[in-house]
Amino acid sequence: MSSQAQSPEAAPKTAATPVVDVDQAEAALVEHYPRLVRLAYLVLPPSLGRNRRVLTAHALTQRALPRNRATGDAAVVPGQGAPPTPSGQWGRIAEGGRNGDPGYVFVRLRVLRTALEAGLPLRRKAWPKRAQLPPLLPHVWGLRLFPRSGGADELALDQRLSALSGPARAAYVLRGLEQLSDTDVRKVLAAAGLTEAAAADALVEAESVAPQYALLDSPEFDPCSLQARPTDLMRRRQHMKAAGVAAAAALLCGALLGLPGDGWGPDGAAAPPYAQNPAGQAALDPGQLTKVAPAAWKRSARTDFSVWPARGSLTGDKALLRRALAVWARPGESVQVSATPATPAGAPPGPAQLLYAGEVDAARVVLFYDGLRLVRYAEPTSGTAGAALDFARADGATGAEAEAVVLNRADGNVRYLTAPWVSAASVRDLLKPGAAASSLHRSADGVTSPFASPALARTCASWNTLQLRDNSGTSRLLTDLGELAPAHLTSGGPAAPHEASPAAWSRLACSLASVRAHGVRSVNSWNYARQTLPEGNGAAEWTCTRAETWRGGGSRVLAQFAGPGSGSAAVAAKAEDSPACGGRDPLVLAGVLWKSRAGQWYLLGAGSKGVTSVTASGGKKVPGHVLAVPTKRSAKASLNGRLANGTKVSTLR
Repeated sequence: MSSQAQSPEAAPKTAATPVVDVDQAEAALVEHYPRLVRLAYLVLPPSLGRNRRVLTAHALTQRALPRNRATGDAAVVPGQGAPPTPSGQWGRIAEGGRNGDPGYVFVRLRVLRTALEAGLPLRRKAWPKRAQLPPLLPHVWGLRLFPRSGGADELALDQRLSALSGPARAAYVLRGLEQLSDTDVRKVLAAAGLTEAAAADALVEAESVAPQYALLDSPEFDPCSLQARPTDLMRRRQHMKAAGVAAAAALLCGALLGLPGDGWGPDGAAAPPYAQNPAGQAALDPGQLTKVAPAAWKRSARTDFSVWPARGSLTGDKALLRRALAVWARPGESVQVSATPATPAGAPPGPAQLLYAGEVDAARVVLFYDGLRLVRYAEPTSGTAGAALDFARADGATGAEAEAVVLNRADGNVRYLTAPWVSAASVRDLLKPGAAASSLHRSADGVTSPFASPALARTCASWNTLQLRDNSGTSRLLTDLGELAPAHLTSGGPAAPHEASPAAWSRLACSLASVRAHGVRSVNSWNYARQTLPEGNGAAEWTCTRAETWRGGGSRVLAQFAGPGSGSAAVAAKAEDSPACGGRDPLVLAGVLWKSRAGQWYLLGAGSKGVTSVTASGGKKVPGHVLAVPTKRSAKASLNGRLANGTKVSTLR
C-alpha cells in the first residue's frame, strides 16, 4: 500500500469524537444541499413515484438539520477514504474535502438514515415513522414535479437500481456518488442502523449492478433541476367538487348543532327556529300584529288593504296566530307552500297586518298583509297536519283590486273575504250574460257563501265571476284565476278602460283559462275592429284581451276573432311581454283563415285604429284597416300594416 495511503482501520483509535453544532450542520447543509437531495432521491424506493420521491428527498434533507448541539454521528466515520487510484489502492482525501467535514458527514448520515426508513414497509401493528409518511413540506398543489429525462443508459441504470433493496441502493450510491471505500460504506450503513451482516449483504447485492457511477451525476437523478406538468385535471375537478360538497355539509351540520334546543312544539308545523334577533322575534309575536279598528276605513281617503279591519272569530287566539306566523317564517316539510310568480315567499320583514282569523269550512284560516303580499295560512281544525301557506303579490292594490281576497277553496267552490266598503255581492256567469245575477250571502265579517269557481274547472261550460257593488253604487267584476287575489275584469280602449259588463266578456270568458296561476292583476277586453265578411256572411268582431300582472312583466295579449253566430271567440294571435294592445302601444294587427258558408276560404285581417293599409303575402294591399283575400285552406300567409306616416305594423306574435 502506498506510503501516502492509509486504511481507515489504521486511524488512531484515540482521536477525539468530533462535535457538530447547529451552525456547522446548517453551513454544510446549505453548501451541499443539491448533493444531499440527490443522495436521498437515489436511495428512496422508486415505487413512490418520481413526484413524491422529489418532494420526499427535499423534505428529508431539510429535516436533517439538528434541533440543538449534537455529537456522535460524525465520529462513526473518522477516516473515510477517497476514490481508488488507478492502481486499485485508496488514497486519503484532503482535510478540507466533504468527507473530512464533520458537519457534512453528520448531515449526510441523517439523510441516509431517514431515506432508508422511508423505504421500509408499513406494518399494521407498528406505528409508522415520520419518514414513511407523505411530507407536509415542501408541498405543491396542482403540479407534478420530476427530474429531466436522461438517456437510455440512465433509464437502464434507474431500472436496475429499482430492483435492489434500499440498503443495496445506499451502498451503490455511497460508492459511486460519495466515492467511499467498502469499509467506509459498511461503517456508514452500520451507523444508519444496519447490522454488520446486513451491511455486508448490501455491498454484495450492490455489486450486481455495473459500476456506472458517472451516470449518478446526470440530470436524470437531479431533484433540484425539475420539470412541471399538471396533475389529472378531471380528477382534480371531481375532488374539488367533492370537497366543496363536504365543506357545505360540514357547515350545515355545524349550523344545525348550534341551534337552540328548546324545541318548536308550540309553533305547530314550523321548522326549528333560525334566528333570535329582535326584528325577527317582533315579526313572530302575535301581540305585535297590526289590527285596524273596524271603522277606520270610513275616515280614510284610501281604499286599500291598509284600512281593512281585523275580522273573524279567532283574532284573539294567540296560539293560532303564533303558529301561523311561525309557519310563515319557516314552513316545515309538511306545509304546502304556493306563491304567485315573482312573489317572495320569505319570512315577514316586520310585524304584519292581520286581516282575518277564523274557522272557514273545515279549516282555521289566518290572513295577513305586509304591504307587499297577501299571506294565507290554513290548517285543519283537527291539528296542524297538512297546513297550507299561500303568497300573492298585492302591492299598490286599490279600489277593485283591494275589494276581495280568496279565503278558502273546497270541492270546486270558493269563498271570498270582501272589503268593508262592499255593500252587496252577487255571482254572474259570463257565458250567460242575459241571466240575472245570483245574490250572494255574506256574513257579518264579510265572508261570502261558497259558489262554483272556474279556477280548477276542466271544461268551460260556465264561468262564474264575483260581482261587487260598493257604497257609491259602482259594480265591478272579479274572477278567480287560482290565486289569492282575484283578477279585475275591464273593457274598453287601452287609454281609458272601464268596468266590464258580462256581455262584453260573454264570448271571451273561456280564454281566461290561459292566464290561470300567472299572477294576473287585471284583464281588459277591447273590440278594436268590426269587419263585414265576404259573400254577405254578416260581420265579425275582432277583440284584443290584455292580462296585466302584479309583477309588471309577463303580460299576455290575445287577438280573438268572433264570427256571426259563433259561441266563443277563436284565438287568432297571441304574444307575451309585448306592449301591444296596451296604454303604451295601442296598436294591434292579426289575421285568420276563415271559411264562408259557400265553402270559400279567405284570409281575413284587421288592424286597430290608426292602421291605414293592410298587405298580405304575395303583395295584395288593401287600403283601410281590414282585409279579406280569397285563399286556400293550406295557404301560409303573412300580414303587415302601415300607419299614415309609413310606420310598419306587424302582426301580434
